[in-house]
Amino acid sequence: MLRYVTLGSNDLARSARFYDAALAPLGYCRLVTTDREIGYGLPGATAELWVLTPFNGAAATFGNGTDVAFDAPSHAAIDAFHAAALANGGSDEGAPGLRRHYTPTFYTAYVRDPDGNKLNAVFDAPV
Repeated sequence: MLRYVTLGSNDLARSARFYDAALAPLGYCRLVTTDREIGYGLPGATAELWVLTPFNGAAATFGNGTDVAFDAPSHAAIDAFHAAALANGGSDEGAPGLRRHYTPTFYTAYVRDPDGNKLNAVFDAPV
Protein backbone atom coordinates (compact mmCIF):
# COMPACT_ATOMS: atom_id res chain seq x y z
CA MET A 1 0.00 0.00 0.00
CA LEU A 2 2.73 2.51 0.90
CA ARG A 3 5.48 3.45 -1.53
CA TYR A 4 7.62 5.35 0.99
CA VAL A 5 7.53 7.43 4.18
CA THR A 6 9.32 10.73 4.74
CA LEU A 7 10.40 12.27 8.03
CA GLY A 8 11.79 15.75 8.52
CA SER A 9 15.21 16.54 9.94
CA ASN A 10 16.78 19.78 11.14
CA ASP A 11 20.28 18.25 11.10
CA LEU A 12 20.77 15.62 8.40
CA ALA A 13 24.23 14.53 9.62
CA ARG A 14 22.84 13.93 13.11
CA SER A 15 19.88 12.04 11.64
CA ALA A 16 22.21 9.89 9.52
CA ARG A 17 24.17 8.83 12.61
CA PHE A 18 20.94 8.01 14.44
CA TYR A 19 19.23 6.09 11.63
CA ASP A 20 22.40 4.25 10.54
CA ALA A 21 22.77 2.90 14.08
CA ALA A 22 19.12 2.35 14.99
CA LEU A 23 18.06 0.61 11.77
CA ALA A 24 21.09 -1.68 11.40
CA PRO A 25 19.85 -4.25 13.99
CA LEU A 26 16.61 -4.51 11.98
CA GLY A 27 18.49 -5.31 8.76
CA TYR A 28 17.95 -1.91 7.12
CA CYS A 29 20.73 0.28 5.74
CA ARG A 30 21.27 3.65 4.12
CA LEU A 31 20.83 3.31 0.36
CA VAL A 32 20.85 6.97 -0.75
CA THR A 33 22.69 10.05 0.47
CA THR A 34 22.34 13.55 -0.99
CA ASP A 35 22.83 16.98 0.52
CA ARG A 36 19.07 17.20 1.31
CA GLU A 37 17.98 13.63 2.06
CA ILE A 38 18.96 10.12 3.09
CA GLY A 39 17.06 6.98 2.14
CA TYR A 40 16.85 3.63 3.95
CA GLY A 41 15.68 0.16 3.06
CA LEU A 42 16.75 -3.44 2.80
CA PRO A 43 20.14 -4.04 1.15
CA GLY A 44 19.79 -4.10 -2.63
CA ALA A 45 16.19 -2.86 -2.53
CA THR A 46 14.53 0.52 -3.01
CA ALA A 47 14.63 3.12 -0.24
CA GLU A 48 11.30 3.17 1.58
CA LEU A 49 12.15 5.55 4.44
CA TRP A 50 13.41 9.01 3.56
CA VAL A 51 14.76 11.49 6.09
CA LEU A 52 15.08 14.97 4.65
CA THR A 53 15.32 18.66 5.27
CA PRO A 54 11.95 20.23 4.44
CA PHE A 55 11.77 21.50 0.86
CA ASN A 56 10.03 24.71 1.96
CA GLY A 57 13.00 25.70 4.13
CA ALA A 58 10.95 25.80 7.35
CA ALA A 59 11.95 23.85 10.45
CA ALA A 60 11.13 20.15 10.50
CA THR A 61 8.48 19.19 13.05
CA PHE A 62 7.10 15.85 14.17
CA GLY A 63 3.49 14.77 13.80
CA ASN A 64 1.35 14.39 16.91
CA GLY A 65 -0.11 10.89 16.66
CA THR A 66 2.35 9.87 13.93
CA ASP A 67 4.39 6.70 14.38
CA VAL A 68 6.50 4.76 11.88
CA ALA A 69 6.70 1.03 12.63
CA PHE A 70 9.50 -1.19 11.29
CA ASP A 71 9.34 -4.97 10.93
CA ALA A 72 11.94 -6.66 13.09
CA PRO A 73 13.30 -10.19 12.71
CA SER A 74 13.40 -10.99 16.45
CA HIS A 75 13.06 -9.77 20.01
CA ALA A 76 16.85 -9.38 20.16
CA ALA A 77 16.78 -7.09 17.11
CA ILE A 78 14.19 -4.89 18.82
CA ASP A 79 16.27 -4.75 21.98
CA ALA A 80 19.30 -3.72 19.89
CA PHE A 81 17.24 -1.14 17.92
CA HIS A 82 16.09 0.47 21.18
CA ALA A 83 19.59 0.51 22.68
CA ALA A 84 21.18 1.91 19.50
CA ALA A 85 18.52 4.60 19.22
CA LEU A 86 19.11 5.78 22.78
CA ALA A 87 22.91 5.66 22.35
CA ASN A 88 22.68 7.85 19.23
CA GLY A 89 20.56 10.79 20.36
CA GLY A 90 17.11 9.21 20.51
CA SER A 91 14.78 9.17 23.49
CA ASP A 92 12.73 6.39 25.05
CA GLU A 93 9.00 6.22 24.36
CA GLY A 94 8.48 2.64 25.57
CA ALA A 95 11.05 0.02 26.50
CA PRO A 96 11.19 -3.30 24.63
CA GLY A 97 8.55 -5.75 25.71
CA LEU A 98 5.31 -7.51 24.98
CA ARG A 99 2.22 -5.37 24.40
CA ARG A 100 -0.44 -8.01 24.93
CA HIS A 101 -3.26 -5.50 24.45
CA TYR A 102 -2.46 -5.69 20.70
CA THR A 103 -1.88 -9.45 20.36
CA PRO A 104 -0.42 -12.00 22.77
CA THR A 105 2.89 -12.04 20.84
CA PHE A 106 3.25 -8.33 19.91
CA TYR A 107 6.81 -7.42 20.98
CA THR A 108 7.86 -3.82 20.36
CA ALA A 109 9.90 -0.83 21.51
CA TYR A 110 9.18 2.85 20.94
CA VAL A 111 11.71 5.68 20.51
CA ARG A 112 11.88 9.24 19.22
CA ASP A 113 14.62 10.31 16.86
CA PRO A 114 16.62 13.49 17.62
CA ASP A 115 13.97 15.61 15.83
CA GLY A 116 11.09 14.08 17.80
CA ASN A 117 9.74 11.69 15.15
CA LYS A 118 8.24 8.61 16.84
CA LEU A 119 9.42 5.20 15.67
CA ASN A 120 8.96 1.63 16.77
CA ALA A 121 10.12 -1.83 15.83
CA VAL A 122 7.73 -4.80 15.94
CA PHE A 123 8.04 -8.56 16.01
CA ASP A 124 4.66 -10.28 16.19
CA ALA A 125 5.15 -14.03 16.05
CA PRO A 126 5.35 -16.82 18.59
CA VAL A 127 8.74 -17.22 20.22
